[in-house]
Amino acid sequence: MEPLRGRSAELGRLLEAMRAADQGAASLTVVTGEPGIGKSALLRAAIEQAERHGLLVATATAHQTDNISPLSSLAPALRAGKEPLIGTEHFLELAALNTQPLWLAERLADLVGQRLAGTAALVVLDDAQWSDPLTGFVLRVVLSRLADARIMWLLATRPAPGGVTDQLVDALGDQLPVHLVQVAPLDSEAVLQIAADRLNQPVDAALSVRLGGAQGVPFLVEQVVAGLYLSDLPDGLVEGVRRRTAGTTELCRTLLRTAAVFGSEFRLEDVAALMREGVARLAEPLDEAIRAGLLADSGAHLTFRHELLRAAVLADVPPSAQRALHSAIADQLLLTEQGASAAAPHILATAAVGDLTAISTLRSAARDLIITMSITALSVIQETFELTPVDQPIRGEVGADVVEILLAAHQYDAARAFADDLLGGTPLYQGPVTPELAARVLLLLAPHEWAVGVLDPSRLTVSGSPQALADRLAAYQVLAGATDPFETDDPVTSALLQLARAEQAAAEGRFADAAAAYASARGRHTALLTEVGAPPAVRVELAELFCRAQAGEPAAALQRLSEGIDGDSWLAPQVAVLRAQLELALGNLPAARAAARASLRWAAEFHEPSTEPMARQVLALIALLQGDLAAARKVPDEPVRALLAMADGDATAGRRLLATPLDHPIRLELLLHAAAHGPDTTEAVAEHAALTPVAHLAAAYHQQDPAALTEAVDQLRSTDRHLLLAEAEELHGRVELEHGDRSTGIAALERALDSYTQLGATAFAVPVQAVLQAAGVRRRRWSAVPTRPESGWEALTPMERKVALLVADGHTNRSAAEELVLSASTVGTHLRNVFSKLDVNSRVQLTRLVLQQFASPPNA
Repeated sequence: MEPLRGRSAELGRLLEAMRAADQGAASLTVVTGEPGIGKSALLRAAIEQAERHGLLVATATAHQTDNISPLSSLAPALRAGKEPLIGTEHFLELAALNTQPLWLAERLADLVGQRLAGTAALVVLDDAQWSDPLTGFVLRVVLSRLADARIMWLLATRPAPGGVTDQLVDALGDQLPVHLVQVAPLDSEAVLQIAADRLNQPVDAALSVRLGGAQGVPFLVEQVVAGLYLSDLPDGLVEGVRRRTAGTTELCRTLLRTAAVFGSEFRLEDVAALMREGVARLAEPLDEAIRAGLLADSGAHLTFRHELLRAAVLADVPPSAQRALHSAIADQLLLTEQGASAAAPHILATAAVGDLTAISTLRSAARDLIITMSITALSVIQETFELTPVDQPIRGEVGADVVEILLAAHQYDAARAFADDLLGGTPLYQGPVTPELAARVLLLLAPHEWAVGVLDPSRLTVSGSPQALADRLAAYQVLAGATDPFETDDPVTSALLQLARAEQAAAEGRFADAAAAYASARGRHTALLTEVGAPPAVRVELAELFCRAQAGEPAAALQRLSEGIDGDSWLAPQVAVLRAQLELALGNLPAARAAARASLRWAAEFHEPSTEPMARQVLALIALLQGDLAAARKVPDEPVRALLAMADGDATAGRRLLATPLDHPIRLELLLHAAAHGPDTTEAVAEHAALTPVAHLAAAYHQQDPAALTEAVDQLRSTDRHLLLAEAEELHGRVELEHGDRSTGIAALERALDSYTQLGATAFAVPVQAVLQAAGVRRRRWSAVPTRPESGWEALTPMERKVALLVADGHTNRSAAEELVLSASTVGTHLRNVFSKLDVNSRVQLTRLVLQQFASPPNA
C-alpha cells in the first residue's frame, strides 16, 4: 500500500476515534470532500490501521445504481471478510424483511451486537452519498441501538446538503459522538511526495510545473504522473484518457464507451449483449482496459476506477450516441429479470415530454419499487410526472400516482398539498379534472385522514363520480359523523360503514359491540386491500383489540398482539403503545413501561407524534402508581392531575376522575379509586360505570352493604385486571372493618396489600398498609414496596433470569421457549420485563450486562 501523504491530521482524528471505539466508546465519523480529493485513500489507511490493531473490519462502497435495490449499499459490509458480521442464514432472514424497514433494522442491530459482543469493530461505507434509502434508514436505527457497542462507523461522502450523512448526523443528535472530517486539497509538498512515490524517484522540474495544474487533488496528481491528465480541468483528463486509450484496440474503446453509458458499475454480460459480442470475445479488450488503469474487476461486477475517469470516457461519446445507447440499454434491461426499475434511469436519460411509452414504463417501474424502495419509487414517479404535458389527461393520472406513492413513503403533508394543487386548477395541471380523478385522489388520502382523525366532510363530495367511488366518499362522510349510514352494493363501502358503526359504538362506551363491528369490517376488508379508499387493515385490528380490552378481555387482546399482527412496520409506534395500554390494564407495570418507551423511541424514528401523548400517559400512570409523583407531574394528562391532587390531599379531586374518557386504558380502576378515596363520589361512580362490574361494586360500597360487596368482589375474581381486583378487595375490607367484621375485613385488606405490592403499585399500597396498622395488625416485615428491587439484576424473577441468560447466550425467543418448555409469547413477556428492569433496549445491551455480571454467559 502506498504511503498516505499530507493527511496526518485527518488520519490522526480517525485513529483517535478508533482507539475510543476499542475502549468501548462508539462513534460516527463522516469524511467529506470533493471527488478525487483522497477520501478513499484516507479510509484505506484507517482500515489498514484497524486490521493491524485487531479490530474486526467490515467495508462497503455505495454505487449510483444502488437506489433500485434495498440495502444494496450496506449489505456487502455485512458479508465481507473471512469472519462476516452476519452469517448466511441470518442474512437470508434479513432479506425477507426488506419490506419492513424497522423490523429489519432492529434485527440487524441485534445480530451485529451479538456478533460483536466483546469485540471492537470498524464499519466503513465509502461514497455514502449514493446509499440506497433503506441503507440510510437502517444506519440511523442501528447506530442508535448500538450506541454502547465498541464500533467506529466511518462514512465517506461528497458534499451533499441534506443527503444521507446529514440526515444520519441530525437523527443521532447527542446519542453518539459525531466527528466531521473535511478533506481539503493537498499542499505542494504532499503533491510532490505522491508523485515521487508513484515514480519511485524524485520529481524533475518539468513534472513539478505540470503537477501544479492538479490543484492539490490527489487523483489528478496520479493521473498527471500516469500521463492521463495533461492540462486544466476538465479537458486535461479527457485528453489524457484519449491518449491512454489510443494504443488500445477499437473493441476496447467501444467497450469503455458502452460501459460508461451503463454507469460506474456494470456487468460484462450486459455490455456484451448490448455490443452484440460474445463475452469471450471481450476478454482481451477488458484486460486492455484494466491494464490501462480505467477499469477494476471485482468478480461479480466491473467498475470504473474513479467516477472522474468514467466522466472522461463519457465525454468522448457524442450526445446523440449517448441517447441511443441509453435507449438500447433500457430496451435490453426490460427484457431481463432486472425489469423496469433497472431500466428507469436510462429511460429518464432519453425520454422527452409526451413520450407515452416511456411514461408507461416508468409508472410500472415506480409500482415495482413502491413496496421495498418507496423513496426511489417517489423519485421515479415525480420525474415521470414532469414528462407529462401540462394540459393532457395523462398528467392527471400520473399525478394520482404521485399522491399514492407520497402516501406510501409516509409523506402525508406533501401528498395533501400535491393533491390540492393537482385538483385545484393550478399551473401544476391544466388538463381536465374528471370526477373520477378527483374522487380517486380524495379516496387515496381518506384512509390516512381517518387513521389520524382529520377527516373533513366538506372535501368528501364529488359530483358525477362513478357510483362505487361516490359511495366510498359518502361512507367516509359517515365516518366523519356528517351523515347517516345508507345501503350499498359496493364491498369497500360496506366495510367502511361497518367501521363507522364500530366507531360510534366505541364513542358510546359499547366496547363489545365496537370490537365485533371492527372484526366484521376487517373481515369484509381482507379481500379489498388494493381497492382505492379501503382503510388500513392493521389499524382496524388495533382498534378492535383495544375495544376487546375495554370490554373485559385485555389478556386475549394482548395474546393476539403477541402472536404478531401482519402489517407495515411503520405502525410499530401504534402497536407498541397499544401493548403498553394492555399491559397497564393487566397490571404488568414493567412490561407496560418497556412498551411505552419503545413506542416513544420508534415514534421518534418515524417522526410520528400522534402516539406520543398516549405513551407518556402510560408512563405517567405507572410513575404515579409507583409513588414517583415528580415524574407523573411532567405529563399534562387530566386524570393524572386529578390523582396527583388526591395524593396532595385535595379531598375533592376524586370527582374530577368521573370525567375520565371512556377510552382511557384504566378508566375502571380510576373510577373505583375515586369511589374509595373521594368523598361523595360513590353514587356518581356507579352511574358513570354503568354496564360494567364497577357499577355493582360502587353501588354496594355507597350503600355500605358488606354482602353485596362480597358478591361484587367475587364477580371480579375471574378478571384479568389485577389492579381492579385489588381495589375491589380494598373497598370490601374497609367496609367490613367499619361494620365490625375484623377477620373478614383484615383478610380482604391483606389480599389488597399483597396484590398492590406484587404489582409495584406503591402509591395504592401505602394507605392500605396504614389502615391495617391502625387496626392493630402485626407483621414481621411491613413494606409497601416489593421485597425484590425494582431495577437491576436482583430485580429479575428466577424465570426472567433464565430467559435473560439464554438470550445473552444467543437464543431466539422460540429456541429459549423450547429450552424452558414455555410458549414463545411467554418468553417474550419475560424478556420485556427483563429489558425494563435492566433499563436496556436491545439484546445487545442485555448481552453486555450479562457479560459484566459473569465472566461468560452461564448456561441457564
